[in-house]
Amino acid sequence: MRSRRNHELALLAVAAGITAGAYALASLGRTASIPADLLPFLGVVFGLLLLAHLVIRRVAPQADPTILPIVALLNGLGYVFIARLSNDISDASSLPGQQATWTAVGVAAFTATLIAVPRIKVLDKYRYLAAITGLVLLVMPLLPVIGREFNGARIWVSIGPINFQPGEFAKLALAVFVASYLAEKREILQEGRVNIGPLDFPEPKHLAPVLLAWGASLVVMVAEKDLGSSLLIFLVVVVMLWVATARFSYLLTGAGLFIAGSWVASKQFGHVQDRLDIWLDPFSDPNGKGFQPVEASFALANGGLTGTGPGRGEPYRIPEVETDFIFAAIGEELGLVGSVGILVAFVVMVTSGLRIAIGTRDDFGKLLATALSALLGIQAFIIIGGVIRVVPLTGITLPFVSYGGSSLVANYVLVALLIRISQDGARRPDIGIELDGPAQGGDTEMAGVT
Repeated sequence: MRSRRNHELALLAVAAGITAGAYALASLGRTASIPADLLPFLGVVFGLLLLAHLVIRRVAPQADPTILPIVALLNGLGYVFIARLSNDISDASSLPGQQATWTAVGVAAFTATLIAVPRIKVLDKYRYLAAITGLVLLVMPLLPVIGREFNGARIWVSIGPINFQPGEFAKLALAVFVASYLAEKREILQEGRVNIGPLDFPEPKHLAPVLLAWGASLVVMVAEKDLGSSLLIFLVVVVMLWVATARFSYLLTGAGLFIAGSWVASKQFGHVQDRLDIWLDPFSDPNGKGFQPVEASFALANGGLTGTGPGRGEPYRIPEVETDFIFAAIGEELGLVGSVGILVAFVVMVTSGLRIAIGTRDDFGKLLATALSALLGIQAFIIIGGVIRVVPLTGITLPFVSYGGSSLVANYVLVALLIRISQDGARRPDIGIELDGPAQGGDTEMAGVT
């Protein structure tokens, strides 16, 4: 246990050093001088990381030691680029301070989650409360008075001075519900009772709760024009069904529903068709709807192999670069090397989450770890793929890197849950004592996980 935590502390020091070095280089690239606040900045960064580390050392000493350092690296580099961009974007001078505040709130939420959830099985008891909470959070932006629309998407809620995106937290609640339900109904869902051509499926009544939550979330998201979150929830539910049942038919059905839904959405919603057109040929309207992806392509090309150097590029030419297109800013100033580094960090984080799922005996913890890992991996793929034009743009944030308080806090809670599952998985004797009966799935195998 002590060795794991010491390794984590050493990796956190490396992440803090890289962040401080990038911060200094960004200032040198712009002003040819070391920033005066470098030491206070390093103190704040390492102080927050040290707090999170001490909490893990106290309440989850056997947890995976790689996840928190990767989060620290991504969050730190994201802050560096937000601070660097704030100097060249009008009305953006307050962004670094706000992002630093949300980082502190995220670490506080991380700490509170680890303390409030002593064992991950506690969440299994609140399955339907999680489902109701998730659906309420999804509906909130559609309510009058508090709902807000920004850039064509109605995904914001304003309560007094606080503005946030409830959909970021709804994903976590729905992941808890789906993991709990599938853990209980796994064996029933594995048995095919209804034949549709060469494929067989379980009775509809067994799939109804999951399909209801999934369908309601998609309907709400379409109404809010938040297609990125709709796609994210859809893919995570399909992955969880496949992992829980080992039935390839769920993947085929999911692919069919995705293709059909995309075709219907492109015909019924003008903004969906616009995004498809921009994806296929952004240069058809380079000064209008295609301006963002065109400028992002130029930025990535300008970065080349090693980049222009922090502070020496022109990523501020891209609209909303601090949120949707921060990966393009990283690609321009850190080049292909830096971009691949970000990708590797996400790959390591996702594989660490899947390794946690493998080491967890409890079906609920296994499925929840898989869902949380899928949320991180799929979200990163959707936004990075949109920037490099592998997939259409969807307008979601890059976890821990993009500017955005709701996303940052929600992802810190997500990581806390992963660490809690990792700690529980390391306590194999305790898990065997706590589980009630064979239905808990002591050593069951799941597709894609074991």
